[in-house]
Amino acid sequence: MNFETISFSVDAGIARLTLNRPDKLNSFTGEMHAELRVALDSIQNDTSVRVLVLTGAGRAFSAGQDLADPAMAAVDGKMPDIGNVVEACYKPLILRLQNLRVPTIAAVNGIAAGAGASVALACDLVIASKSASFLQAFSKIGLIPDTGGTWFLPQRVGMARAMGLALLADKLPAEKAADWGLIWECTEDADFSARIDALAQQLSTAPTKALVRTRQAMHAAPGHTLEQQLSMEGGFMRELGWSPDYAEGVAAFMAKRAPNFTGA
Repeated sequence: MNFETISFSVDAGIARLTLNRPDKLNSFTGEMHAELRVALDSIQNDTSVRVLVLTGAGRAFSAGQDLADPAMAAVDGKMPDIGNVVEACYKPLILRLQNLRVPTIAAVNGIAAGAGASVALACDLVIASKSASFLQAFSKIGLIPDTGGTWFLPQRVGMARAMGLALLADKLPAEKAADWGLIWECTEDADFSARIDALAQQLSTAPTKALVRTRQAMHAAPGHTLEQQLSMEGGFMRELGWSPDYAEGVAAFMAKRAPNFTGA
């Protein structure tokens, strides 16, 4: 399929999805959301894909919602119901990322602001170039962090820092974001592309189901008692213990060789 606002490719088990409106800092529109749905559904249905890399074209990851998009325009002097935009576009996008059948890497190559920051944080691993930054700009226009921002931020950095980021709308440099635990890693700009490629390659040959079950268990933990979490772990271990990848992992360990995981 030919896309207008994203680029999408799959090669050697690695899906690469790039937000591609560089002249608008890859801000989201209704058209981009529609194209993202197609691309993510394609990944979900393509068993050859083992990992997704999500990034932005040009100097930004994403500046968030494009306020010039028709969905954000007043009609006959009446402001739009932007809650509908969140429900119809951003909620499904975040849930698609969180429920994707493969691990996800957000390669944050520049500013990630507003919904753009939350979309990055919805991925399993967030790697940022040193020149990148994160910004919760909502309070500057009278809104709250959306797209999961009020869920991701306190979980990642604690309530005090989450409140500071949201209320003050200060830009957070990538290096400090890594120090605070908001993201996994901050990488020198010159090494960024190579680092992303190496991680994508590593995850594309990993036991895919185990990685996804790890995501699911960790996301469930805050809402579980310890007993409930132990039961979830037991169920996942039972399932994975009967998988071909577990059998291969044990065989490779016993033979002192590298495993050949297939994602099965």
